[in-house]
Amino acid sequence: MGQKMKIAGWVSVGVLAGALTTVSLQTVARGAMTPLPLEEIQQLSAVFGLVKTDYVEPVDDKKLITDAISGMVASLDPHSQYFDKKSFAEFREGTSGKFVGVGIEITQEDGLIKVVSPIEGSPAFRAGLKTNDLITKIDDTAVKGLSLGDAVKKMRGEPDTKVVLTIFRKDESRTFPVTITREEIKTQSVKARMIEPGYGWIRLSQFQERTVEDFVRKAEELYKQDPKLKGLVLDLRNDPGGLLDAAVAISAAFLPPDVTVVTTNGQL
Repeated sequence: MGQKMKIAGWVSVGVLAGALTTVSLQTVARGAMTPLPLEEIQQLSAVFGLVKTDYVEPVDDKKLITDAISGMVASLDPHSQYFDKKSFAEFREGTSGKFVGVGIEITQEDGLIKVVSPIEGSPAFRAGLKTNDLITKIDDTAVKGLSLGDAVKKMRGEPDTKVVLTIFRKDESRTFPVTITREEIKTQSVKARMIEPGYGWIRLSQFQERTVEDFVRKAEELYKQDPKLKGLVLDLRNDPGGLLDAAVAISAAFLPPDVTVVTTNGQL
């Protein structure tokens, strides 16, 4: 019981530390803003002007600026990305743990969308979709050639609206349509189970807003099953990331107090 409370306490401290760190870094960054490189800004302005006046087709000012910003941020490292208002809203939806859609985990295979698994209790689950089903069409749009992100957008929508998925089921060698009514899906980013006496397994599929709370609950469940728990396997395979504060808080559950998890030089 003491160890269980210790984990919960570490996680709570981690959340608070993450929040305080975020506030602190924002303050430092604002205070450390370096002067704009005027010569380079003038060069950017000159190129923008040339594109506006000399390009063979009309260009959209907002798109030019947005793409320039996106390229600048993307050049920093493979993980940096610029979000405009729409992209940020989509990112927040992805980390909130809930969205409106059909409720399937998917990947791409040979240009088609492959069902990894339907989320239990979701519209897709109730409609009978199975692991390894291939989605060939979404409504009247062929999936071949669509990015995974575009396919996801087409399957999402407003609650109580319908989408028709054309399914190819390999083991039955047949193709058939399935009409599914969209609804709000609450995803579970934390799964856990005992793998053998004394050892538990916790799977984190993404660091979302509710991940820390769900992690504490799952850890407590494991300790109830085996109060003499010796260790936990933390499974992060294929975890795309998510919220930094959640990742720092989870780290705190496995580290001694006062251990630095992430640092920054205070620059934006």
